[in-house]
Amino acid sequence: MKVTEKVEVEAVTDVVCDVCLTTTRVADENLEYATLKAHWGYGSQHDGERYEVHLCESCFFSTLAYFKQERRVQNLFSEDSDRDQAFSTDDRLGLVATDDYFGDRDA
Repeated sequence: MKVTEKVEVEAVTDVVCDVCLTTTRVADENLEYATLKAHWGYGSQHDGERYEVHLCESCFFSTLAYFKQERRVQNLFSEDSDRDQAFSTDDRLGLVATDDYFGDRDA
């Protein structure tokens, strides 16, 4: 026997970019956003703090471009060959998969 009743459920209806404050809702009513997370552990300056920042596609790739530039600046005069190789793959910084439309590919 099925027993049914109305249940009030809280659901995410929108995610607003924490940088530019725009909606991440796209034309087909889906939400397209990235999440930058940090959980600082014991002994760090920010011990016990957790951060979660939601970014629209534009702000995410602007942030990624900033990271890439920082990486280049921080290692500008490095003589380490491993770091030189990292620069050759700079365009792939953080990229773990491509053409993974359903999130079902092995990392």
